[in-house]
Amino acid sequence: MIAASATATAPRSGTTGGEAKIRVAICDDSLVIRGALARMLEAEPDFTVAARVADGAQAVATIRRLAATTPVDVLILDIEMPVLDGMAALPQLLEADPGLRVIMASTLTTRGAEIALRALRLGAADYVPKPSTAMIADDSFRRELVAKIRGLVRLRRAGTKAAPAAPAAPVVLRPGPARPPRLLAIGSSTGGPQALFTLVPALGKALSVPVVLTQHMPATFTPILAEHLGRLGGMPCAEARDGETLRPGHIHLAPGDRHLLIQRDGATLRARLSTDPPVNFCRPAVDPMLLSAASACEGRVLVVMLTGMGHDGRDGTSAVIAAGGAAIAQDEASSVVWGMPGAIAQARLCHAVLPLARIAPKVLEMIGR
Repeated sequence: MIAASATATAPRSGTTGGEAKIRVAICDDSLVIRGALARMLEAEPDFTVAARVADGAQAVATIRRLAATTPVDVLILDIEMPVLDGMAALPQLLEADPGLRVIMASTLTTRGAEIALRALRLGAADYVPKPSTAMIADDSFRRELVAKIRGLVRLRRAGTKAAPAAPAAPVVLRPGPARPPRLLAIGSSTGGPQALFTLVPALGKALSVPVVLTQHMPATFTPILAEHLGRLGGMPCAEARDGETLRPGHIHLAPGDRHLLIQRDGATLRARLSTDPPVNFCRPAVDPMLLSAASACEGRVLVVMLTGMGHDGRDGTSAVIAAGGAAIAQDEASSVVWGMPGAIAQARLCHAVLPLARIAPKVLEMIGR
């Protein structure tokens, strides 16, 4: 990558709809990537790029300088840089401004996945693939990055408000299911890894049903995610293998680039992996998992829908509910993006809509019944 000296833009004030502009900083040792990201982000009317720097040391100095007057909301942080790399800079950045949201830019390699997920456990808010000029020109990359930034800024600013925002229109909830679940099925996407790092240990070690999990994630990342979830001290977690028995108290994670389907074999539930075309532009996708689970478990499924873009999982949750199951959605206030959970909540498919910290106790209550 291209080494370059620090370049900081003068802070720009402004409001959009009464809200202060979203202030983003970019730390990457490539001058080309810094410029391309800045142009992409500043095309958003409510964004301003407050700083562009070439290494972690410059990022720490810049964040510290701006924290007292015009703090940065979100920093996009490259991992491999000269002088001070992203992982070494991360704790110093969070010390300089504890409210800063850091998005790690990770290569789509096993090593990149390990570093990115370790960074999430050390306080980073999210990750994106290491951008190239071609990726920055891709509208799907832009949409996801912008959505992540907006969601993280909303969470940061909500934490500093003196009074809570006016409540949204109430969500209509369904009565509880008649039968206890036989399977816990979790779907997540944007912001999902951080949410899972909170939810999974709170579920404990002795869950009486199997857990299946689909997180939108590349194939190089899912084995590392499984490893990190398994290290949290709760249930064992591994990528699902085709034909394996789903075991109570174990998390079976959909491998990257494979749909995870549930199949009944007598009294046994088994995992089936599929290379069928992407669903909702995703493989793995949540809908195939839930549609197959609704049939295999005769509706005895508890769905937990966590933060994520789009509406993947809505159709599958509808099938689960129609067969007699239940669903819990993460609430908007604690979600990075209230797309997937919002889709099932607004479709009136939920038994409960809860902050992330209250989902595990509700799951345990419903399974215990």
